[in-house]
Amino acid sequence: MYICRVKHEILIPSLDGIDQAAREFLKQTAGYSMIAFYAPMGAGKTTFTAALCRVLGVSEDTVNSPTFSIVNEYLTDDGKTVYHFDFYRISKIAEALDIGLYEYLDSGNLCLMEWPENIEDILPEETLKVNINVNPDQSRTICWED
Repeated sequence: MYICRVKHEILIPSLDGIDQAAREFLKQTAGYSMIAFYAPMGAGKTTFTAALCRVLGVSEDTVNSPTFSIVNEYLTDDGKTVYHFDFYRISKIAEALDIGLYEYLDSGNLCLMEWPENIEDILPEETLKVNINVNPDQSRTICWED
């Protein structure tokens, strides 16, 4: 059986429009709890994650890249938990498993993941894979298929 996949894109012309893009992204991806962001260094994974958290009501000064801790936990203004992962420094799948990755992913809470390439082999099938592309004019395009 063929499954039709729909491609989605959101253009972020500049940082001034990032919160609006984050709102639209959350609206269009409602129902997904595991979201993996693929992009090169400097493309804006952490910046976009911070915008998503800000739109969800997470205190802005608490959001930062969990590069050394691997995961940060944030609380939204309505009491929901958001997990923010950065797998940049993961060199072995065992390191992700050692932090209890599946407990986080199975929690039902929103899990936002940077550098998922480093744990690709253990990402659940239902993970939404999102690309952040840097355009020639330095705008960003967020795109995914579902």
